[in-house]
Amino acid sequence: MTRKIIESYFAAFNAGDGDAMLALVSDDVEHHVNQGPVRHGRAAFAEFCAHMGVSYREVLRDMVIFVNDDGTRAAAEFTVHGEYLQTDPGLPEAHGQRYVLPAGSFFALKDGKITRVTTHYNLQDWIAQVSE
Repeated sequence: MTRKIIESYFAAFNAGDGDAMLALVSDDVEHHVNQGPVRHGRAAFAEFCAHMGVSYREVLRDMVIFVNDDGTRAAAEFTVHGEYLQTDPGLPEAHGQRYVLPAGSFFALKDGKITRVTTHYNLQDWIAQVSE
C-alpha cells in the first residue's frame, strides 16, 4: 500500500495535479523543504504546490522508490527535469531556463496518508544551471 501511495504522489506531481497530491497527505502533514522553514499542515502544503506550479514546470524521471518493512517510511531517488518559469524571490531571474538535477524525497506515513515529506537537492547546482 505504501509503495502505491508514493507512486500516486509522484504521478500526481508529474501531472501537475496538486489536488491529487493533497488527497494523499494528512491534515497535519509536515513539509520539510530543501531550504527554508518547515511548513505545517495541508493548507501550507497546498500553498507551496500552487507556488511551484507557477514558478516551475518539472517532471521527475528515473524514479526509484524504497519502502521499509512496516510501510511507515519511504524514500525515492529521481532526476528533476525542469524549466524555471517565474522568478522566485532571492533566486536568479527566471527566463525559461532548463535544468536537470538529481534529488530525493523521504516520507513518513500513518493510516494510509503521508504525514511528512522531506526533499533534498543541491541548491547550488540548480543556481549554477539557471545562471548560465
